[in-house]
Amino acid sequence: MAGAFLRRPSPAYKTAARRALRVTIAATAGFYVLLYGFDSAVGATYALFGAIAMAGLSHLPGSGRQRAVLLAGVVPVCWVLITLGTYLSVRTWSAVLGMLVVGFALAFMAVGGPRFAGGATGLQLMYILPSFPPYDPASLGERLAGATLGLVLLTIAEMTLLPEPAALPYRERVARAAESAARCADRLSSAPYTLPEATLGIAQALSTGLRSSQVPEAERPAGAGLRSRALAHTGLATRTLLGRLTVLPPPGSGAVTPWDGGTGAGTAEGAERDAAARGVDQDGDAAEEHASREGRAGAADVAQDGDPEPLRAVADAARETAARLRGSSPDGRAHARLRQVRRSLTAADDGSPVVLRRNAALLEVADAALAMSTAADIAVRGRAADVSPSGPFWYARMRAPQLWWRRLSGHVGGRSVFFQNAVRISLALAAARLIAGIDTLPHGFWVLLATLTLTRTTVRETRATERRALTGTLVGALVAAALLAVAGTDIEVYAVALPPLMLLTFTLGPVKGVGWAQALFTVVVSLVFAQLAPATWQLAEFRLLDVLTGSAIGAVFGLLAWPRGAHDELRRSVAELLRTAAEIVVATTAQITAGGRRVPLATAPGHRSLQHALVMAESAYAQYQSEPAGPTPPSAAQDWQAALIAGHHTLWGADRLLVPPEPLVVPPLGRQAAESAIRTGDRVAASMLLTSARTDPTGDTAQAPAPHHSSMLSTALADDPPGAPRVYYATVSWLAALSTDLARLDGDGDGGTGANPSAATGSDAAAST
Repeated sequence: MAGAFLRRPSPAYKTAARRALRVTIAATAGFYVLLYGFDSAVGATYALFGAIAMAGLSHLPGSGRQRAVLLAGVVPVCWVLITLGTYLSVRTWSAVLGMLVVGFALAFMAVGGPRFAGGATGLQLMYILPSFPPYDPASLGERLAGATLGLVLLTIAEMTLLPEPAALPYRERVARAAESAARCADRLSSAPYTLPEATLGIAQALSTGLRSSQVPEAERPAGAGLRSRALAHTGLATRTLLGRLTVLPPPGSGAVTPWDGGTGAGTAEGAERDAAARGVDQDGDAAEEHASREGRAGAADVAQDGDPEPLRAVADAARETAARLRGSSPDGRAHARLRQVRRSLTAADDGSPVVLRRNAALLEVADAALAMSTAADIAVRGRAADVSPSGPFWYARMRAPQLWWRRLSGHVGGRSVFFQNAVRISLALAAARLIAGIDTLPHGFWVLLATLTLTRTTVRETRATERRALTGTLVGALVAAALLAVAGTDIEVYAVALPPLMLLTFTLGPVKGVGWAQALFTVVVSLVFAQLAPATWQLAEFRLLDVLTGSAIGAVFGLLAWPRGAHDELRRSVAELLRTAAEIVVATTAQITAGGRRVPLATAPGHRSLQHALVMAESAYAQYQSEPAGPTPPSAAQDWQAALIAGHHTLWGADRLLVPPEPLVVPPLGRQAAESAIRTGDRVAASMLLTSARTDPTGDTAQAPAPHHSSMLSTALADDPPGAPRVYYATVSWLAALSTDLARLDGDGDGGTGANPSAATGSDAAAST
């Protein structure tokens, strides 16, 4: 027993206690100064709930200084929300309409990344607070002053009271990974043409460190702005480069090495690690150069000579990228040299199949390094970077409003989980405000607060949450009623008890769960309102009634609006993704075999549709990751990330095959090579369509035949047609990798290791939801 008391608190308790201390000091200091120093009950209420809203009920990411910067930007937004709530609350219909519009807008902010999603709940509360009696626009000044004082005190507390150290910036993470890529390229450019275990382990660890789940939320480049997109693109390209280098076979090995993203040696775990970083860019537009496996299966036989020049050029470009990300201003010679090397690899169309396979493998390495270097230049210099705004760098010349409009418009529609969540919560809040206004519920503010904090994305999760919350609220109400009955009008008792109780609430609540949080918070608000006006034990009864009403409203709208959360939406979006990818596969192979002038992928039919399908599938998968498993866990035979990998590989491979560095007219493939490429492309596309039919929840999946992915792969690795040019080997490599992706999706790839790894990446969902 003594050992239990002497046991050191867990890191979760330490983190919660630090945050609880800051919010308690800021909230109670503002509350007591305005209530007892200036006799302003209105200002005191807004000071207290302003601090609680943005620190107790929200989750602003980052260190103390980073949160302080976010809070400074939030203050004007809170002024607008309080002003709107004050004037619209005078009439019930205007209050309901305002709740509908503002509630949707604030919830839809999640498309902007963790910084926006983290503050959405607190901002909702800042609008809800003035939407209830007293309907007194004349007190607007007191309300704004109180909220400002609470937020200022919270900002000071975040900067001075036990601040957490800043995490490693994402730029530095990418710079370290780029340096590791340079070391790998140097090693592979000379005998023995292999990577030592230590170097390989470091490269894999640095690549994994760029996963969104491994990057603190405040450091994730998840925004829609130019530099944020470019930095995300840099990280994705760096992971691509590391993955390709770590599986590059030695010259003359004649081996076929499946691509695994450099993080799992061809296992499903490696595929999951490679795919998880896609959560950092919510609209998927920067993912054309994403970590991919094409080119490894069927393109790994290499020439006998080491051919060190491409790898040395890659190493120099990687070191130049690391220096640029750290603030230096390199002259760009390494980048220019790598472009020349890539051009020579593209032009090399003569030689044995072994040589052509080697060139195809080196070309993929050079492509990844060029993408990394170019994206890093944009991330550092913005629109001043000397980059052509085409292909994967379409965003290089766009201004922030254009990029934000693209992000927002891409998620407007019933297929976006961000849109679904915003509609669900806005309708629930509007209904709660209507019921509270019509029935004139005492303390109707608590009804909306319960609706806001207890509604989840699935009916099952909402029901489980509300059951625990109501149990906790009942216990808290009984304790509060007893305390109010014993203390009566002795305000000093409430004033003394409030700070330690608030500290306990925000320490235990985040760790112990919603039941504890509701129980303790019920007592806290009872002590607060008992100091604002005379209160009896019935105050606890009103609290229980309001929480019950709010949770019931949340449950109803959870049942009516997308009750299964992201489960069906994920299946539907993956099916659409695979259908669109199949179209791109057929169109790309047809254009390659026909020859002629290359058409940029961005203008090809279906390209924009595939990008949008990736957006929807990735956001649905992110929410799916955040939802707890039901009574029947997801089938281990379906690896959803393999579908996302296949979508990214389709875009990336088609872009690489169709878009040359300069205008180019290519001859058609020979008859045998063309027939082989078209046959393989058609079979891979057919496999995508069959998998899509079996995945789509709106179709009869039981009637859809199971695709035979092994035959797709064996066809892609068939004997080389005589006289096949380099582009043939690149094409077949791409198709073989897509076939491997599809095998993983259906659980028959990687030697039976295709188990669903989703349980390991729940934290990735925070960037999206």
